[in-house]
Amino acid sequence: MSRTRRTAIAGTALLAAALTACSGGSDGGSDGKGKDESKPKAPMAVSVNLTGDQVKAGQPVTVTVAEGKLAQVKVTDAKGAELPGKIADDGKSWTSERNAPAGAEYKVEAQNTDSQSATTQFKTSAADKVNKVSINITKGSTVGVAMPVSLVFDNPVTNKAEVEKQLKVTTSNNTEGSWGWIKDHSGNDRVDWRPKDYWKSGTDVKVEMHLNGVDSGKGGGMFARDYNTEFKIGKDRRVQVSLDTKKLSVTEDGQTQKTIPISAGTPGGKKASWSGKMVIMSKEGTIRMDSQTVGLDNAYDKMVDYSMRLTWSGMYAHAAPWNEANFGRSNSSSGCVGMSDANAKEFFAQSQIGDAFEVVGEGSKGNADIGNGYGEWNLSWDQWKAKSALSTAPQNG
Repeated sequence: MSRTRRTAIAGTALLAAALTACSGGSDGGSDGKGKDESKPKAPMAVSVNLTGDQVKAGQPVTVTVAEGKLAQVKVTDAKGAELPGKIADDGKSWTSERNAPAGAEYKVEAQNTDSQSATTQFKTSAADKVNKVSINITKGSTVGVAMPVSLVFDNPVTNKAEVEKQLKVTTSNNTEGSWGWIKDHSGNDRVDWRPKDYWKSGTDVKVEMHLNGVDSGKGGGMFARDYNTEFKIGKDRRVQVSLDTKKLSVTEDGQTQKTIPISAGTPGGKKASWSGKMVIMSKEGTIRMDSQTVGLDNAYDKMVDYSMRLTWSGMYAHAAPWNEANFGRSNSSSGCVGMSDANAKEFFAQSQIGDAFEVVGEGSKGNADIGNGYGEWNLSWDQWKAKSALSTAPQNG
C-alpha cells in the first residue's frame, strides 16, 4: 500500500478535500478479504481573513481552522517580528491583538493539536496618508509634578476611541490618571494624560503608544509606527503668583523657599495676565519677544533673558529689568510675570520644566483655553475624565 498525505492552506476559501490515494486488495491465493485500515486524517485546512498582495491595512489578522483545534499560530513580518495574538477558547480561531500595518509582508504559520501544519503569506498595501505624533516629554528626562503627557497629531483623529485604546501609561506607584481629548492651540487634535492629582516626586513613568496599523479615521490617515517615552518626576516645586500682592512664592515639598517681588500684566485689557493653574512648559532662556506676534502692535520688541513659557500664546515668566520700579508695587507688564535679573537668574536655574505655576488674584483676563499650554489642571477630576473617548460621560469636544 502507498499513501500520500499533504497539508493544505487557503486564503479566504477553505481547502476541505483530502488529497489522498490508497491501493489495496487481495492476491490470487488470498481469501479475498483485505486488512481493515484506519481512515487517514484529512489535511489541515485553515482560512485567513487577509490574502493576496494588496491587502487593506488597519485590521486584525484572523486565522480559522476548518476541523480540529489550533495549537499554535505564528504571524511574522519580513524582519522576523511577530504580530501577537490569541487562540479562542474553543480552539477554532486565532486573532491578532494588533492590526496589520501598511506596507508590510507577513507569513502565517499554523499548527493544530494533531501536529499538522500549514503556511501562507500576504502583503498589505501602502497607506494613502500617514499620521504622526509629537510627544511633549523626551525620553529619559526629569519633569515637575504638574507635567501631563501630551500628544499632538499631525492630522485629524476621528477614531479617538480606537486610538486611545492603544495608549498605555505605566507608573512605579500605580498613579491614577486619565486621557482627555482637546484641541491644541495650533488647532490640531491633541490627547493628554493627567494624573488625578499632581504627580508624586520620584515616580517613574513609561508611556507606550501601540499605534502602528491604527487608522486615525476620515482625513487622518494611518499610523506607520509605534511611539514610546519614559521619564521621572523630580522635585515637588510649585509656584504661585498673587496679582494682589505682586509677589511670586516658591514652595518645595510644601515649604516656602522664596518670595520674589514681581510685576504681572496690566489689568483691564489685552495686556492682562492669564490666571489659574498653568505649567512651566519650557525653559527657553534668552529669546526675542515681539509684541506683533501676540497681537499687541508695537508695544515691545526686545531680547529677554531667563524666559520660561507658560502658554503657547506667549505668556512667560522672565527677567524684566526695565520694569524694576514696579516690582511688588503694580502690575504693568504686557501679560508676562517679570522680575529682576538676579531673581530671574536664580528662579530659572532652580525651576523644572513641568513645575506647577498658578496665578491668583484680581485683574486677570481669566483662564487660558485648555489647549493654550497645559490648562487641564483648571478642570475637576470628573470634568477631565469626561474628556476621555472611552468615558461614558458626554464629551465636551
